[in-house]
Amino acid sequence: MPNELDNSHDTPAPKSHGHAILIGVLAAGLVGALAWDGYLLNQANQLKASVAAVQDDTHAQIAKLSDATTALLDQRLQTIDGQIKAAEGNSDTALKRARMESLKQTKELNQRLADQQKEVSGELTELKDATTTANSKISDVTNDVTGVKSDVTTVKQDVATTQTALDKTTSDLKRAMGDMGVMSGLIATNSKDLAALRELGERNYFEFDLKKGAATQKVGDVTISLKKSDPKRERYTISVIADDKHVEKRDKTLDEPVQLYVSDSRQPYEIVVNQIKKDEIVGYLATPKVKMARR
Repeated sequence: MPNELDNSHDTPAPKSHGHAILIGVLAAGLVGALAWDGYLLNQANQLKASVAAVQDDTHAQIAKLSDATTALLDQRLQTIDGQIKAAEGNSDTALKRARMESLKQTKELNQRLADQQKEVSGELTELKDATTTANSKISDVTNDVTGVKSDVTTVKQDVATTQTALDKTTSDLKRAMGDMGVMSGLIATNSKDLAALRELGERNYFEFDLKKGAATQKVGDVTISLKKSDPKRERYTISVIADDKHVEKRDKTLDEPVQLYVSDSRQPYEIVVNQIKKDEIVGYLATPKVKMARR
């Protein structure tokens, strides 16, 4: 019996040895896991440090790029601003020049119109004075010669009729700007108008009929010759000699006042052509009755 008991006590020994091995294995696994966790933690820390370094470097690069971009934009904006200011300066200068030129031309035109109006006003005043003088003389004759009162009345009526007809004819006449930029006198476009101008007595009138190829023609105190005529386009070209000076008037039109100055006249001479035929023109030369040398 004692031997059986002893054998029953010895049997569990192998089981205790297996537990010890298991515990050892678990302990080794735990140590290995802890070591692996430490390794992973170390790698994570290194990765974080690398990411942080990359972020810092990226931020630095972004800052440098931003500064460079800002500097470039500032430089470009300054260049554009300078170009805009230069363009504005050139525009202002051109505008000022244009305004000054416009004011100058306007002043010259106003002066020219004022001079022409003064001349016309003087001519009208002379005409009115002459008419007033004539009427005054007629009235004096009427008062002094009572025996011919009826005849004088008839004469006055005739004068009034003639004046009315003359006024009507004169109202049909026109003025035009001459080729030298001076307002012309009254223009005759036919023989009836020319007769009315002669009645007014403001100017001397010399008619002419020029043919191409013919000798030069003396008209008044100038010499004229026909160079070319174009009836279809109503244009002509003439050569004029005045004061021993030769002037050619090219491509002039029908009824256009062709003007030229001579040394002893303040007002221009005017040539007006009323008919343009093939190789022939017909018109007249108008010259001032009172001549005064230009200053």
